[in-house]
Amino acid sequence: MNHAIDNSVRKIGDREFHKLSSFIEQEVGIKLPPVKRTLLESRLQKRLKSLSIPDFGEYCDFVFNTDEGALEVIEMIDAVTTNKTDFMRESAHFEFMVHTALPELMKNKSEIKLWSAACSSGQEPYNMAMFMEEFIERTHRVDYSITATDISKSSLVKARRAVYQMRDIEIVSEQFKKKYFLRSRNPESSEIRIKPDIRNKVFFQPINLMKEDYGLNVKFDIVFCRNVLIYFNKENQSEVIRRILNHMNSGAYLFLGHSESLAGMRQNLRSVGASVYRKE
Repeated sequence: MNHAIDNSVRKIGDREFHKLSSFIEQEVGIKLPPVKRTLLESRLQKRLKSLSIPDFGEYCDFVFNTDEGALEVIEMIDAVTTNKTDFMRESAHFEFMVHTALPELMKNKSEIKLWSAACSSGQEPYNMAMFMEEFIERTHRVDYSITATDISKSSLVKARRAVYQMRDIEIVSEQFKKKYFLRSRNPESSEIRIKPDIRNKVFFQPINLMKEDYGLNVKFDIVFCRNVLIYFNKENQSEVIRRILNHMNSGAYLFLGHSESLAGMRQNLRSVGASVYRKE
């Protein structure tokens, strides 16, 4: 499979685009309509190059008709998954969690279990841990743990390392920077790392939200599933929410992205805030 690569011929044909986009939507729920054709092509060209495969026709044969193809599916999904996240993204949700959700939950609980369902490279679950620490400091002691999941293996590797760049935390307050981040010992380095006591509160594992069984043997009180549903069609959105609800306690809170809505879905949830829902 050692072919010379000519970038001019590595365009995705109609047949290959339909085959790959249909498989990706079926496997992980990500919609790839024709307007996303260039995106899919550019994301996968790196995979073709690394495998020394000259065109998408041969790539499809490799993925779907060889023993090694099953491993390549993992790499392919990783390549097409959008992994955008930031510290303090949609920060009003963290304020709602601290000032509304946690006081309500603490009326009946002494331990809070949280889930970041699409954690990407870790900023969201670490943010959740920081705000849990702030809540504990201001009110009373409570045990908590955070499960963080994502389909992207490369994102989970980065999340576990918990190493970021200084530019990544420009939006973070000076108070949080001092309390929850460590600067590199090398004064010329721009790297920072989440402090160990925060890292130790977050447990990472891979999950495909489109699969029926998430492999979770716990029910959660707070679930963040933000900016994920926008990639799914309505039917898949409803199924993902149904599965997530199976892992939520009665009275638990679900946080979605601000551009996401449960309108038209018959789920056992009621709206309690901007993109915030509570399980009945």
